[in-house]
Parts: sequence; structure tokens; C-alpha cells
Amino acid sequence: MTEKKAPKKPDWIRVKAPAGDTWKRVRGIIEKHRLHTVCDEAQCPNRGECWGSGTATFMILGDLCTRACRFCAVASARKGRSLWEAEGREIARAVEELKLRYVVLTSVDRDDLPLRGADHFAACVGTIKAQNPGIRVEVLIPDYTESELAYFAEQKPDVLAHNVETVRSLQWVRDRRASFDKSLATLRAAKNPGLSGISVTKSSLMLGLGEKREEVLSAMDELRSVGVDILVLGQYLRPSPAQIPVAEYIPPEEFQRYAEEARARGFTSVVSSPLARTSYHALAAAEV
Repeated sequence: MTEKKAPKKPDWIRVKAPAGDTWKRVRGIIEKHRLHTVCDEAQCPNRGECWGSGTATFMILGDLCTRACRFCAVASARKGRSLWEAEGREIARAVEELKLRYVVLTSVDRDDLPLRGADHFAACVGTIKAQNPGIRVEVLIPDYTESELAYFAEQKPDVLAHNVETVRSLQWVRDRRASFDKSLATLRAAKNPGLSGISVTKSSLMLGLGEKREEVLSAMDELRSVGVDILVLGQYLRPSPAQIPVAEYIPPEEFQRYAEEARARGFTSVVSSPLARTSYHALAAAEV
């Protein structure tokens, strides 16, 4: 089967390569502490902007994901690497050196681990908060179940994010173990005060995969039905020829219209632009 020719990349989607002294400093600190960032692993287009302002999203539980979503550039395998016990301490030290006020922590999926790594994830949050008083921590988690979310109860991350990724009809782009309903269940459970201690939740949708406008609006309604507070809408960008192609580039004005629709539905904060990603402008979004 011949792959359909991808649309030409428009000017508004082009970004500058990372550069500058601040970016080099962030890179140096990350390498010194032997850390992974989703910025690198997922080839995020915002590395230049975010690292240039001294922020980063740390990726834990190793750099091998046990799932193989068709849009993602993170390396996958049936089994990930051994857990690094010092991971939380090293991130906490990097956070201190970078003088961050807000840190985002995400992970690969680890279906090969007991509790899928939820206990290690939560422990990292606790260590970061203990070593950096006053720090605010956002977590971008896998589709954890109620029993796995319970590990976050004492650590109380300030924002819990989990992505449905795309509309219902396009869930096939995700690993077969993921689904829109499983993601909704995670976001619904996270709002249970007795379960996770989390009051603010967040999710993201990629656009440009071939979704219809009414499907995007329906996804917004479903996310609001489980209490999601913050919504991020961004353009899907193909990381490499190994991933599925872009079906359409959504113009900035359409992202603005979607933002208006989202705010009308009651989301307290909306980040909607071609280059937006889950942790893009995370601090600003959390403060609205």
C-alpha cells in the first residue's frame, strides 16, 4: 500500500533549533545527573524555547517504553531497564541547580513492572518536594488504575495529567493496550479526593491526524464530564518516517476557535496552538 503524500509543512509550524547559553547550561545539568527528558526522547519541537528559559520535563522509569504508539518516537521494548533507585534524588538536585519553581515529571509505560512503576513514580515526586520546599510538581502519568493512583495520595502532586491523545475514532494510533475509556477512567479516578489527593487534572489532544471538528468537541465534552480542568490542544508532528504521517496542518486561527469552544465548556485553563504540548507553558496554565 502506497503511503499518502504528506501535506507541505506551513511556515507557522517551523521552529528554531535549540541554541544559547541557557540551553547549554540546562543540557549540562541534565547530562551531569544522567537524566532523561521527554524533550529529547519525544523530539519535542519546543526544546529551544523551554530549555532557553531554564525549564525541562523529566522522564523517569527508564528510556524504553513497553508500549508502541504509532505517533511516538520514544524507543520501545517488551521490557524496560532496571529501576534507578537514585532517580528521584538526582532529579531533585537538578531541579535545585536549575532553580525551578515548577517541574513536570513524566514517564515511559512500564507494563513489565509490578504496579507499572506507580510506586517509584510517586516516590520521585515525594523526594523532589522534600528536597525543594515550595516546588510545585506536575505529573504526566500512564493510564494508572485506582490502586496504582493511590500511591500518589501522600505525595500530592499539584497537577495530574494524563492524555487521551486523540479523538475516539483515531485511538488506533495508540498502543492496543490503551483506549479512550481507560484514559477517562484514570482521569475520573484522579479526581477522587480520597484516592490521590489531587484537585487539578489535565489532558491533551493531538490534532491533524484526520479528526473531524465535531469529534474534537465531543472529546472536550467527555473530558469535562470527568472533571478535567486544563486542556491542551496541539498539532501532531511526525517525529520520523517510522511514525504515522500528518493528515492535515491545522491553522493557528482554528486552534483559537477550539480554545474558545473549550473555555465555553468550562475548562479553567486552555493551551491551544500548533506547537503546544502537554507540558508547554505548564506553569502559566496551572496558575489560571
